[in-house]
Amino acid sequence: MLWKLLYNFTVLPLLFLIFHIGKLFNNKIKQGIEGRVALFETLKKKNSSLAEGMRYWFHASSLGEFEQAKPVIAALKEKHPDIKIVVTFFSPSGYENSKNYKLADIISYIPFDTPWNVRRFVEILRPAAAIILRYDVWPNMIWELHKRSIPVLIVNATMADGSPRLLFLLKQFHRQLYNLFSAILTVTDSDLRAFQRFGLSKPELKAIGDTRFDQVVKRSLDARQKQIFSDSITHGKKVFVVGQSWGEDEEVLLPVLFKVLQQEPSLLTIIVPHEPTEEHLDQLENNLKENCSFIRFSEMNHYNNEQVILIDSIGILVALYKYAHVVYVGGSFRQGVHNVLEPAIFGVPVLYGPKHTNSQEAAALAKRGGGFVVQDERDLYRLLRTLLENEERRLQAGSVSRSYVQENCGATDRFLRYLEQHITS
Repeated sequence: MLWKLLYNFTVLPLLFLIFHIGKLFNNKIKQGIEGRVALFETLKKKNSSLAEGMRYWFHASSLGEFEQAKPVIAALKEKHPDIKIVVTFFSPSGYENSKNYKLADIISYIPFDTPWNVRRFVEILRPAAAIILRYDVWPNMIWELHKRSIPVLIVNATMADGSPRLLFLLKQFHRQLYNLFSAILTVTDSDLRAFQRFGLSKPELKAIGDTRFDQVVKRSLDARQKQIFSDSITHGKKVFVVGQSWGEDEEVLLPVLFKVLQQEPSLLTIIVPHEPTEEHLDQLENNLKENCSFIRFSEMNHYNNEQVILIDSIGILVALYKYAHVVYVGGSFRQGVHNVLEPAIFGVPVLYGPKHTNSQEAAALAKRGGGFVVQDERDLYRLLRTLLENEERRLQAGSVSRSYVQENCGATDRFLRYLEQHITS
């Protein structure tokens, strides 16, 4: 009761104030608030239009976390065709990029975490189970689900040893909260040990792996069927793919690329900006035009052996990785590396910058020898030249990358066993 009072009369009002001030300066916050205006009316209408069947509710903070749910949802739908899948997001980016996801029957924002909001939300849906991806736990929602004896599970749970959740007062609060879960299924044994530090008595704690590995394999199989380029474009060339780059990545990459092109004239580089806005593409073109030939993907009908292809569309990155001999993954000279598993499954060496500690997979790949951390231009030049020239080393590193992903598959099946166990018990 004390924690509920503190949360509802201290934390929630503060969050409310932060959000409503933040919307004046941040379009994403504004979009998230406005997107929830008719949330319950829309939710009720969508739910009432569905046929009978158990509702399984999946919640993800954003798009990245939702990728981890997709293999689970696909497996559930295949095994139980009559069930209904409800997906919610906290962030606008997750919602906007997933609102047409075909395997979900309802896609919505999660309501703001007030007692009356969560009561209404659960009353409308009456889910058979709630599955939270990774970490986005909202206290009033958990209390309401527990009150109604609805199983709640976390899948792909992670927790670093230095997590603020393990600090004294926060630890007490989270111990009370996590004890209401049916199961907390972590990615690694290290994550498991961190959760064990809460001294939990009720939820089953188990390290089952990360469902993202299963999703990456599935997406790679789909990608292999797509023919983005004709064989004549890549024939006889070594292909360097730069995935999800930001300006900070390109400041390091481009000088190295210009130097490498002088020694590797047959090198084809494909640059996929994280945000392919016209402004970003124009900036890239300005940086390229004095040093190499280039063409935009949208103009490939006029391709004339240009050295660089700028991708000015979205949704094809994974399919581009199949052409690569070497891949650089962006974000790692900015705030944190993007997905390194997507190129790794194609059996190529993966390069990334120093800001990669946000990704356990990047650290593991580097430790095994399938991934390579570059600190600066000199580092990148040395590694890129080595991997392009030394086929044996490149193939060996690529084999390590692919094996790392394949060895970590299977978390989806393990999670489904836990889910069905808690629903039928």
